[in-house]
Amino acid sequence: MGFFDTMKEESSFSVASGVENLHYVVLQVTLKEKFWGTGSGNLTELEQVINQQVQKGYRLHTITTANGGSKGLGGGDRIQATMVFEKIV
Repeated sequence: MGFFDTMKEESSFSVASGVENLHYVVLQVTLKEKFWGTGSGNLTELEQVINQQVQKGYRLHTITTANGGSKGLGGGDRIQATMVFEKIV
C-alpha cells in the first residue's frame, strides 16, 4: 500500500452495518488536522457523509468525537467522529 493509499484510508469513513433500511445507522469519519495551521483538512467529507444519509431518509441523531492521537511526521491529530443516524418514518 502506497503513501497516498494510506492517507486515503485514514481519512475515509466506516459503516457499522452493511444492511440497508435499518432504523438506526452508525457511521464513523476520521477527521485529520491540516498539516499547516489549525482546523480539519477534510470537513467536506464529513458534510458529504451527513448529506448522503439525509438523502436516504435519515437524520443525524447523535454525534460524538474522540481524539485519535497524532500520526507523527506529516500529519496532525486525528479525531474520530461517530454519528448515529435515525430513519425518518
